[in-house]
Amino acid sequence: MTAQNDTGVDRAPANDFSHEQEGYQHGLKPRQLQMIAIGGAIGTGLFLGAGGRLHSAGPALAVVYLVAGVFAFFILRALGELVLHRPSSGSFISYAREFFGEKFAYAAGWMYFLNWAMTSIVDTTAVALYLHYWAGPRAVPQWALALAALLVVLAANLVAVKVFGELEFWFAIIKVAALVAFLVVALIWLVFAFPVEAGGEAVRTGFGIWADHGGLFPTGLLPAVLVVQGVVFAYAAIELVGTASGETQNTEKVIPRAINSVVLRIAVFYVGSVVLLSLLLPYTSYKDGVSPFVTFFSSIGNPQVGQVVGSIMNFVVLTAALSSLNAGLYSTGRALHSMGMNGSAPKWTTKMSKGGVPFAGILLTSAFTLVGVILNLFVPEQAFEIALNIASLGIITAWGTIILCQMKLRSWAKQGLAKEPTFKLPGAPYTSWLTLAFLATVIVLMAIDYPIGTYTIASLIIVIPLLILGWFLQRDRILRIAALRSGVTGPYPVTGRDPANQIRRARDADGDERR
Repeated sequence: MTAQNDTGVDRAPANDFSHEQEGYQHGLKPRQLQMIAIGGAIGTGLFLGAGGRLHSAGPALAVVYLVAGVFAFFILRALGELVLHRPSSGSFISYAREFFGEKFAYAAGWMYFLNWAMTSIVDTTAVALYLHYWAGPRAVPQWALALAALLVVLAANLVAVKVFGELEFWFAIIKVAALVAFLVVALIWLVFAFPVEAGGEAVRTGFGIWADHGGLFPTGLLPAVLVVQGVVFAYAAIELVGTASGETQNTEKVIPRAINSVVLRIAVFYVGSVVLLSLLLPYTSYKDGVSPFVTFFSSIGNPQVGQVVGSIMNFVVLTAALSSLNAGLYSTGRALHSMGMNGSAPKWTTKMSKGGVPFAGILLTSAFTLVGVILNLFVPEQAFEIALNIASLGIITAWGTIILCQMKLRSWAKQGLAKEPTFKLPGAPYTSWLTLAFLATVIVLMAIDYPIGTYTIASLIIVIPLLILGWFLQRDRILRIAALRSGVTGPYPVTGRDPANQIRRARDADGDERR
């Protein structure tokens, strides 16, 4: 028995989601996935965003990073359960379709696209800001540098996945090596109490800086709480492991190892770096739009040495921004391909190159990134913050979807409709509910962070009606494609409604055909 898909080609009804993986090549090696997991979230949120947030919240920023990091780890462990249930390049969008149905997957998919479209704006803006550190590029307008960054990374991203993996591997190596170098130099400066220059005066490093500048919460508790949404962005891209799982070899062994490595990364790279930065210079020395690492290295030694080291560090953070942009185009290309295969995105987003690259989705994301070039033309000072806050909405939606899917998988496992996960989120379901409460709190904090945060939440007045309109425009095609499936994913329902009843109906239908 065959069915006809929306392109007019006969295809046997699928009993799983394997059609989403057609055309992909398992070109990512374990070492590449390990480094993607370790370096995936080390990007502009830490290298650039931490500067302004240190200025706003002071040393308390380290506490905020620690709290957000715990929940980021919970989200990753929840994603690990889903990946071992069924690896997919569609990641949580595909899981949303399996567990909650087409409407949920449609909304989650387009919100994730919004996330990465805005993140790419953040990254191109960051590249332009980093380049303006040097005298030569300062003569070039910020928007032109942002456009050049987009074109370069787009060209690199249209290559085969193994090339993407190798690029990300070395990008991650550079980022990790830079942070390790910073940690070593920072510890030397602290242990030997070497002075640094701040505001034209020599300042001795150590806890005395905290004592002389207001303690752990120098600006009060509220500013520290309000920077949470920006810190959440710093952990964006941790879910990239789920997307990469569909193109990874030996998933069952590699994914748990990669996810568990995040604990050390959070403790050392995020919390450790922010604590050291706050002990090396007064929090008032850091500035919005300038990497705090560049600020520190520019303040040590004589001016010539500080300038050279600062330039090296600026090159590293420039690499980090390009890496994040590269990862964003990779992720959205795969997400849009999965959505296109199921009708939630235009059919042409399913197009792939001979090298297994979903180039159509990548080009669509790049087209939206051009909005960022326009922002850099008209509001260069606010472009980073505006895009970052809008991206945070997409991140929160993505992470919330992961937790909800993990909870549904556990529910099905208890009913005997799915296998019991072997790689589990510790403390679930309590940690699952706690994570959802944290994400809801972040949304509230964004709403009261006037003006940018408030306007970001207010933008949902536009986003939600657009999602509803898009659903009704695409609904017939989505449901037509869904009807081609046999109704189950192995033993699991596709639509996520009344699983036991759907399984029984599918079995009864098979019995009727045989009779």
